[in-house]
Amino acid sequence: MCLRFGATPLPCDSHSKVGISRSVQTGIQPINGLRVKAEGDVSGWYLWGGCEFSEDPEFFVPLHVEHLTAWCPAVVQYLQLPTGWRFLIGPGYEGVWFDPELASREATLGDHSPPKSFSDAES
Repeated sequence: MCLRFGATPLPCDSHSKVGISRSVQTGIQPINGLRVKAEGDVSGWYLWGGCEFSEDPEFFVPLHVEHLTAWCPAVVQYLQLPTGWRFLIGPGYEGVWFDPELASREATLGDHSPPKSFSDAES
């Protein structure tokens, strides 16, 4: 994946966590992913299904990377993209791009709150 987009791989440890909305597990499309700076055992990845992004503290739940294959195997191939990268995937569509504003943001999953002020979809 990284080679296709000219990105330097930054793999996630299987025991690190992502912030994920339950809508991903239920199969809501499209699937959005973005990566902010990792902190501690949080990978920096935030994943959600659908076009709506919420800043509700209950929107994201922590999930270890190793369990993503059970929730949504389609996202696993994107998890080596480094900080600042985003993706949007759905039936017949794949968008992957670098968002420089994300590169300086830090993960906030420690308090189970989502990152502030992220738009959902393409820039």
